Amino acid sequence: MLLAVYERAALMLICLFLLTRTRQFRQLLQKEQHTGQELLAVTAIFSLFAIFSTYSGIHVEGSLVNVRIIAVMSGGILFGPWVGITTGIIAGVHRYLIDINGPTSVPCLISSVVAGFVSGYIKLKIIKEHRWGIGIIGGMLCECLTMLLVVLWAQPMSLGLDIVSKIAMPMILGGVSIGMIVLLVQGVEDEREVIAARQAKLALDIANKTLPYFRHINSESLNTICDIIRTDIKADAVAITNEHNILAYVGVGAEFYNIGHEIISDMTKESIQSGKITIKNNDEAERTPQIHSLIIIPLWEKGVVTGTLKIYYRHAHQITNSLKVMAIGLSQIISTQIEVSRIEQLREMADQAELRALQSKINPHFLFNALNAISSSIRINPDTARQLIINLSRYLRYNLELNDAQIDIKKELYQIQDYVAIEQARFGSKLSIIYDIDEELSFSIPSLLIQPLVENAIVHGIQPCRGKGVVVISVREDGGRIRISVKDTGNGISQEVIEQVKRNELPGKKIGLLNVHHRVSLLYGEGLHIRRLEPGTEIWFYIPHKSNKLAA
Repeated sequence: MLLAVYERAALMLICLFLLTRTRQFRQLLQKEQHTGQELLAVTAIFSLFAIFSTYSGIHVEGSLVNVRIIAVMSGGILFGPWVGITTGIIAGVHRYLIDINGPTSVPCLISSVVAGFVSGYIKLKIIKEHRWGIGIIGGMLCECLTMLLVVLWAQPMSLGLDIVSKIAMPMILGGVSIGMIVLLVQGVEDEREVIAARQAKLALDIANKTLPYFRHINSESLNTICDIIRTDIKADAVAITNEHNILAYVGVGAEFYNIGHEIISDMTKESIQSGKITIKNNDEAERTPQIHSLIIIPLWEKGVVTGTLKIYYRHAHQITNSLKVMAIGLSQIISTQIEVSRIEQLREMADQAELRALQSKINPHFLFNALNAISSSIRINPDTARQLIINLSRYLRYNLELNDAQIDIKKELYQIQDYVAIEQARFGSKLSIIYDIDEELSFSIPSLLIQPLVENAIVHGIQPCRGKGVVVISVREDGGRIRISVKDTGNGISQEVIEQVKRNELPGKKIGLLNVHHRVSLLYGEGLHIRRLEPGTEIWFYIPHKSNKLAA
């Protein structure tokens, strides 16, 4: 009888294995959420398994040796409580109806329903790696419950004991099959993670290959980018558009388009306006009837759709879920690369006079390091890279718009926060920033008085030292004056540099430090105060009370 139980369980295992070879069932397994219709279909499958198990059971003293509990438990563990409980009720009611007056009909009904609840609990509460083992234990306990109920329900009790003595061992040991079924199906389900990893690697490989061509965006570079994407993902055509025109098109049907001047299709316009992905899996393209599958993914810059990435296939139903996930990741990388490229182009378009003026206020190495930090983040975390681009663009715009007018202290602090965000992307956990700001204070200062001190603390204080460092930026009222200080826990400034600043001499490469000292001295009659700490340095200056007003 034990062999008969394993034979029937093996038949169920074979049927499930064949099901996992079908595309529809594999997609069901690889989904995290299922629709009601999908759950209904799965419930029907496992209910049929359970009913077939009942009909194919071995008759023993009015009872049936079968694998019904195995079918119920497997369905619930794999697809959740809805499938498990419903399958348990259907299987239990069916078992009762085919033998209403039998000595085991009611016990089998009860244990089938209990198995449905137990399997649902395992799905919800047990981690995936342990479900197969807990499933075996749960199935065996449900069969033990069946045996106990048979003894209590059968009349006379001796009949129940006789039945249990013959069927208990094969029925309970048959629970091992639950673990085998769960492991088989979970193996197919795990392929989703393998596919996701493979698609992520593919997207990163494409990003690596296309990165050099984003440095100078033009029609030739965009065509090369499209060709790389088309080759690597084995598409039949790839296109990139902006909000109005097709910028590049490579592959099947390219001869039908006037690249650079061709107006985008209504479908593409709709995708840009809605910001949603468009998928057509069995449709003919208007201009290229040989195309039957396409996906349109919006490209975003600073929260606004500025174009699309379009992927085409000649055969229908080529846009799979894994391709969609990969294409979305690729579009995010492309969006970030385009943003970086625009910043590069803006920087190159500035004439030499503007660059010299900018360099007198900004350390060119900061721009280099910022772009490096963005470039590194593009592969690992596109959202971080996007935020860094926003920080850098605000920082650059602030510096480009500088003039001799005084600005609100809050605006200066916002600029410092953008600078600090970029530096923290470089240094990571090595750099911590503390803002000790009196929010009640409202006054104006000349621009770029505080930022060079923060830069000095990070570059000359925190960067050279080992371990983590902290920079404290403080704006507080002190005896009728406003005290602005920048303190770090770095290596500490040398006494020689302190003396050089006091004598208005250039201390090595610390141009910003001397510049701020000169400006503060001219504006407020008193320059920077500098002291060495153990560890670190503190630099501060005072703004007289009369300046504690907002500029008109």
